[in-house]
Amino acid sequence: MEAAIGAARGLVGRVVNLLSNDLVQAYVASAELGLNSEKTKDDLMRTQVVLREAQRRGVINNPSLEELLHKLHTKVGKAEDALDELQYIIIQDQLDGTQYAVPDLGNTLWGHARHIRHAIHHAIGNFILPCFSCWLLQDDDHGAAAINHPHNTSNPASGNDGSVTKLSFDRVAMSKKIKQAIEEMHSLCDQFLELLKIIPDHSNSTTTVNLKRPLTGSITAQDKLYGREDLFEQTIKDLITNCTDSNKALSVMPIIGPGGIGKTTFTQHLYKDKRTREHYPARAWICVSTDFDVLKLSQQILSQIEENNDAYQTSSLNQLQNSIEKGLKSKRFLIVFDDIWECTTQDWETLLAPMGKGETTGNMVLVTTRFPSKVDDVKTTDPILLKGLELDDFLTFFEALIFEGQIPHNLKELAKDIAKKLKGSPLAAKTVGRLLKNDLSKKHWMAVLKDNRWQKQKNNDDIMPSLKISYDYLPFQLKKCFSCFSLFPEDHRFSNLEITCFWSALGIIEKDENYMEELLKNGFLVKENDRWSNQQYYVLHDLLHELARSVSSQECLNIYSNGSFRADDVPKSIRHFSITMKDKYVETFRTEMTKLKSKVDIPNLRALMIFRKYEEQIDEIIEDTFKEIEALRVLFIEVMSPESLPHYFPKLIHLRYLKISPSEFGSEVTFPSTLSRFYHLQLLDLSDWYDQSVKLPNDINRLTNLCHFIAEREVHSNVPEVGKMKYLKELKEFHVKKESVGFELSELGDLTELGGELSIYNIGNVATKEEAMKAKLVSKGDLETLRLVWGGLDASEPSDALDGTPELSDVLDGLEPHPNLQSLGIENHGGSVEGVSWAILPPFGQLLHLRSLKLINISSLVQIKPGVVGVTAKSFTQLKEIVLDSLSEFTQWDEAPNAHSFSMLEKIVCKECPNLYKLPFLQDCSMGSYNHLWKLEITGCPKLLMPLMPHTSTLTDVTVDTRRTGRMVYVNHNLYLTRYNRALAWHNMAGKVESITFKAGSTVPWIILQSLTSFKKLVIEGDSSKQSLASLSYLTSLTNLRIQDCKNFKVGGFNLLMASNLKDLAVHNIIEYYPRFVAADLLSELAVEITRSKKLLPPTAGALLQLVRLNVDSISAVLVAPVCRLLAATLKELVITCDREVENLTKDEEKALQLLTSLQELSFWRCHRLRSFPQGLHGLPSLRKLQAITCRRIRSLPKKGIPTSLRELSINDCSRKLHNQAKKLNQRNLSVSA
Repeated sequence: MEAAIGAARGLVGRVVNLLSNDLVQAYVASAELGLNSEKTKDDLMRTQVVLREAQRRGVINNPSLEELLHKLHTKVGKAEDALDELQYIIIQDQLDGTQYAVPDLGNTLWGHARHIRHAIHHAIGNFILPCFSCWLLQDDDHGAAAINHPHNTSNPASGNDGSVTKLSFDRVAMSKKIKQAIEEMHSLCDQFLELLKIIPDHSNSTTTVNLKRPLTGSITAQDKLYGREDLFEQTIKDLITNCTDSNKALSVMPIIGPGGIGKTTFTQHLYKDKRTREHYPARAWICVSTDFDVLKLSQQILSQIEENNDAYQTSSLNQLQNSIEKGLKSKRFLIVFDDIWECTTQDWETLLAPMGKGETTGNMVLVTTRFPSKVDDVKTTDPILLKGLELDDFLTFFEALIFEGQIPHNLKELAKDIAKKLKGSPLAAKTVGRLLKNDLSKKHWMAVLKDNRWQKQKNNDDIMPSLKISYDYLPFQLKKCFSCFSLFPEDHRFSNLEITCFWSALGIIEKDENYMEELLKNGFLVKENDRWSNQQYYVLHDLLHELARSVSSQECLNIYSNGSFRADDVPKSIRHFSITMKDKYVETFRTEMTKLKSKVDIPNLRALMIFRKYEEQIDEIIEDTFKEIEALRVLFIEVMSPESLPHYFPKLIHLRYLKISPSEFGSEVTFPSTLSRFYHLQLLDLSDWYDQSVKLPNDINRLTNLCHFIAEREVHSNVPEVGKMKYLKELKEFHVKKESVGFELSELGDLTELGGELSIYNIGNVATKEEAMKAKLVSKGDLETLRLVWGGLDASEPSDALDGTPELSDVLDGLEPHPNLQSLGIENHGGSVEGVSWAILPPFGQLLHLRSLKLINISSLVQIKPGVVGVTAKSFTQLKEIVLDSLSEFTQWDEAPNAHSFSMLEKIVCKECPNLYKLPFLQDCSMGSYNHLWKLEITGCPKLLMPLMPHTSTLTDVTVDTRRTGRMVYVNHNLYLTRYNRALAWHNMAGKVESITFKAGSTVPWIILQSLTSFKKLVIEGDSSKQSLASLSYLTSLTNLRIQDCKNFKVGGFNLLMASNLKDLAVHNIIEYYPRFVAADLLSELAVEITRSKKLLPPTAGALLQLVRLNVDSISAVLVAPVCRLLAATLKELVITCDREVENLTKDEEKALQLLTSLQELSFWRCHRLRSFPQGLHGLPSLRKLQAITCRRIRSLPKKGIPTSLRELSINDCSRKLHNQAKKLNQRNLSVSA
């Protein structure tokens, strides 16, 4: 009932807003209608007050009110549609200069004649066509071209050249429709007033009943904690070790998660753990729930810490606080506040006041809550976020609940399917467990899965009532917002813009209202970051999608499974419809959808959202079902192409939100002219049409109410006369075109609400400062990123237009942005920037909000220093990113004296500045002034003076590349040095660098590597120096070593036995004319060392070397008995790379190979002289993979066959005979690739 009352309130409010429009108001008050618009507004506002009062009173189960609400909803909805159509024609009049919706025709001869003509048109229309207020006519006062009637079955796509023209206006039908709707509303308003007089007031009891919470104590009914063992142990450690080490008197640790996730159970186990009990002599468990009463809570605390003291019975808060302070003075204590719903900051501080006064430190308060907003109010440590159990853990818990052991084999797959639907919620498992436990038949379990019976359980200890209590706690407006989530697929990622515009389109909120953060604070949403784009999005907390479906079932219908959709179960009040079915077409779907047409008021649906992939049969049914639809505000649709849009598409003149997606991609798409006729449209989403050439109607600028146009940059750049779309909030790209009308820079002038990013190309086509000023960039305060480009998309040189002339600086001067700008880029500017009079850049130093500065290909920029381009001591204090690219004359950047300009800097990119020698943010960082800097890229700047790199410990992504010093790359804890001949700031990488690669003879001394405790991998490539490997013996942390194409290395002194942690060793020369002695010498040295130390080594000597993978270029060096015996226990993969000596294995080598009993993979790569595989392969018991690549002399597999353990045989670029033999193998469980 509350939802129905609230929906009616919202609808009445929207009609009031429509009547507040001056032109609509004048039309309603015109002679034709004879209505008093002010009285109508007053009556409606009075009805709103009545509805608000009914809502406040908590009216429940009142059939008379319910029936009246349904009538009101229908009548007010019709009035809203009629007034919306009128407003549509008013907008069309404004666009075309026509007078169809002029309020009063007056008594002139022209007025009478026109009125007669409208009456004739109306009579003809009634005789020929069904009445539709706004319908299409051949005739037009201003000679408009003819177009199809919206009921016509012709295709809605009519090209994009403007051939589909505007709607004409049946004035008589409109007048009658509005008059009838408003008069019917008048009578209903009076009935509401009379009914309210006899409705009782339930407001005092509603909240208490709905929000009654179960009491909890410290003793849990669940003896074992499932799936959270690691988190539990870490929390115990935090409670005991970390808090003991802390000097804080009191810490507060919140445990947060949605209802039913197991917060209380987790905390009960913490509370009762032996380690916790021993560490905290004083403990108290307080169940708070919805009643945060400081006096009562203080009484409960005192009663538990002083069990034999009756002082807790006092009603004096002062006495209670003194007693608590005294009782806890010398004891370390743990207090749990379970299930907090609401508390003010003042109440919380009052409650905790006596607890921080004692002599002990490391005291702890645990708080459990389902509300993130409460966490921020109370926390002093990072909160613990409880999520659903992983599937395996959940199944184990499930088994314990139902069987107290294993699930029977015939029910295992069903149990998995049920578990997946429950999203890891322990309380959901208990709810479903009760349903399943008493009937273990497969039929019963399938019914529970199919019908979602667990969602219908009503007991307080079931999952849906537990979740719904959070919903009941919300204000009504948030309830309406939350219920709309049911229309989207599960796990849908919501952007703030998407859902806010969706709510606005349905009239739930005003345009500028934002309830996403409120739902986040109340625990209904989770905010996450996309790992690729780094953009924020929201997702619903696990089972809350099912809750949204439940609470919105009277208004929202989401068909998500053919099997569960029954038209007979659908309420007639449904207003919003979505389809997210994933299964294929079945005939029952056609039957149910046919029934749906007589069950639901299809023409007056407000939202239709289709998320399924295109399937011809399904889409034919959907189009047939909704062919009468007219009142849509929201449409999400997927089509094969714009030409396949449904036939009802042109009628949707009420649309506010339109998202069209492709089911398949083509090279070029053309949208129909109909798209330009949706004058009410506020958001148009074509973002899914990427990697395609998208052609819009030429008159797309008629969408004058459009606020958000979500599409690729190229689509934005092709909108002519975009200045007509004055409410537009985003335009990613604009190209100034000399030859094309509608692409002058002045088009940007009226777009005062532009925000986000804007790139302007071809500024060379702007001739004067006055022309540039018409863009009015200085007035666009919401713009965050501005990119000014002289030239087109592919231009790498300054534009030829006005190159080097004074006018070029004047144009830049006219493009002054708003001081709030956060990111600025200037590219290909060929003139001076020092004579420009901006309040910011140039002189850009005065842009105090600047976050990003990009200067690209500006040939005249010589220096940046105090007094030049506006630089002062306050400049660049907010700057996070600097890009200097292709500045051929730029020499230096000087900082103002005593300035701390770059303290927020995060990214520095400096490329191709051949004369640059000085940058202030590349000076000594010992004073710690660059604490946020993480990325540095310097290439093609040979004169630039630089400190040792990385010059600050915060850097995690560094590229330095000059011809003089070589190349250094440090990224993701990996260091790559190519011919690098400078010293490095190793102290800034201490404890961080994990991998180092030396290429082409970098001069870093290896001895320094011993100090790197985190160092695990070393790669040396292409080093022709006479280095000695002896110093590598002491790198005991090394797990991975690769030496490649190093022809002069000395092996003497390098003892592999000392590298006890080495798991992966590769030593080979790929270059043909390089010698092969490095690997041979290394392994020979190993064999000698084994023999020499044999008497000293214990029987388990193999444990001294833990090699798992070995890659060498010498068969004869590795297949030696002492070496293989040492590697036998651990070696799993052996790769022979580029052995150019061995043709066939000797008997000793065959015997040595047999010692490798743990070997699982054996590969030969580019062994050009090798004629056969080892003949004893069949004797390797663990071998699973055999591979030969570019070994063209091997003609056949071993005569004695391959081991039965082999699972993969890969032959690539070998002899045809070997390929054919491999393909013919018929061995079970063997995968052959040849």
